[in-house]
Amino acid sequence: VAVDEASMEIAAGEFVTFLGASGSGKTTTLMMIAGFCEPDSGTITVGGRDVTRLAPQKRGLGFVFQQYLLFPHMTVNENVAFPLTLRKVAKDEIRRRVGETLEIAGLSRFGGRKPRELSGGQQQRVALCRALVYRPPVILMDEPLGALDKKLRDQLQAEIKTIQQELGLTVIYVTHDQEEALVLSDRIAVMRDGLIEQFDTPRELFERPQTPFVADFLGAANFLPGRVEKHTEEHTLIRLEASGSLLKARRQELACGARVKAAVQPGRLRACARDDGFCTGTVQTATYVGTLVRAGVRIDGHDAPLLRLEVPAGRGPVAGERVGITADAGDVNLFADEQAG
Repeated sequence: VAVDEASMEIAAGEFVTFLGASGSGKTTTLMMIAGFCEPDSGTITVGGRDVTRLAPQKRGLGFVFQQYLLFPHMTVNENVAFPLTLRKVAKDEIRRRVGETLEIAGLSRFGGRKPRELSGGQQQRVALCRALVYRPPVILMDEPLGALDKKLRDQLQAEIKTIQQELGLTVIYVTHDQEEALVLSDRIAVMRDGLIEQFDTPRELFERPQTPFVADFLGAANFLPGRVEKHTEEHTLIRLEASGSLLKARRQELACGARVKAAVQPGRLRACARDDGFCTGTVQTATYVGTLVRAGVRIDGHDAPLLRLEVPAGRGPVAGERVGITADAGDVNLFADEQAG
């Protein structure tokens, strides 16, 4: 089963991303919406209209692929005009709408060029213009920036988001890049094995994951096994298995004595004085990556895990250093052990 019981409702003007690894079902879901793949059951509606059995060309949706798929023998103007020409729109109206659309994407002066005379980023913008020019109710994008280098990808992310907001477009976007999804999206559907693990805002997914998979996939979380020691009005206290120390988490309704795994993202852990942390350990690795130092800390105790930390460069620990580890209770998410297994 490629996609199983995937249900959602997307509002007009919303930017929604399907995020997942290869084989998670994200592209298949997009292809069903586009009409290139027929679902075995269920319905797909656009603006209240059932399009489940309609051919792709009758759905009126825009599509932007990773491969630009521009006609090499046509100019930029002709490529962008092509969907309107197919729809037999009047020539004056085609000129007007092509000009408007190219101006939105900053391509007005490239209208007479052929695709081979453009950079990869410019070609992808032309492909976006071709999808925008007839003002479809929904734009579908299948990893459109996957073939570009990081700097250009970051630039086009900002441009796509600006165009989407200015025109009030409804966009459904597919990517396997977590950062790209967080930057672009109003909501993200995290997919795994054909199922939607969680469909939520970027902030909720990152800070309040509902499953261990989401915590790990989106936040690269550290997992610390332990048991629920007790509850206070605001917090749940966890007795960690490895060190025997207490870790304070935000209050969650779990039975005292229950086995849990505490999940904390690397950027939410901090190195501190040994007496100030919930545990102590030895820095095994410290890697400089520009604005950050990524450190691996082996905490004290039997079968203790290696914790991953991300701290600002210049304040990072060094290999061999003894440190304490601390985190704010609000950044610690708990999962029942059978769920985390």
